Amino acid sequence: MSIKQNLENIKSAIPEHVTLVAVSKTKPVSDLMEAYNAGQRIFGENKIQEMVEKHEQMPKDIQWHMIGHVQRNKVKYMAEFVSLIHGVDSFKLLNEINKQAMKYDRIINCLLQIKIAKEDSKFGMSPEEASALLLSEEFLELKNVTIIGLMGMATFTDDIKQVEEEFKFLKTTFDHLKTLQSPNSQLQTLSMGMSGDYQLAIDCGSTMIRVGSSIFGARNYQ
Repeated sequence: MSIKQNLENIKSAIPEHVTLVAVSKTKPVSDLMEAYNAGQRIFGENKIQEMVEKHEQMPKDIQWHMIGHVQRNKVKYMAEFVSLIHGVDSFKLLNEINKQAMKYDRIINCLLQIKIAKEDSKFGMSPEEASALLLSEEFLELKNVTIIGLMGMATFTDDIKQVEEEFKFLKTTFDHLKTLQSPNSQLQTLSMGMSGDYQLAIDCGSTMIRVGSSIFGARNYQ
């Protein structure tokens, strides 16, 4: 199966309102260009340096999503062009993104990462922490970031029931936090679901899925 064919299969199987992020981490620019030429414009990377290099080499109408865990000292490298940062899990990080966005006179869209998995290896905030952040004075003073939604990663397990519960928990959290509107908090995006579980995630209310191996084939970790 070609990358183009994989993309067409996925796009025909997901509803109109669901955004497909092609997870292109570790993949060469030639693979990304194959997806680009098939009409894909949103790519997700998990390492800032790799994303910067690809951004420099590729067409400028691409939206780059940072989907990995973000180190504060690296935000400055992507602040000029990043379209959406998925994994915001602290006020300190948000504050840094705001500071770097200001230098380019941009407003950077972000998703708050909510911890829904039972695994300790996953990052994220509790719904209570997210709620406190969105209501805090410090947050309301940030003029160069907008929280446009939530992101969560389910436990890596074959137990579909557990994954479904985690997705539903995230959707409930989303519906609650959506009511806390402010100039820099406009929740509309719910990013959950990857190659193995995106249909289930969509059934549970996801509006953005992050798909890599189903588009580009298995990843080659060196």
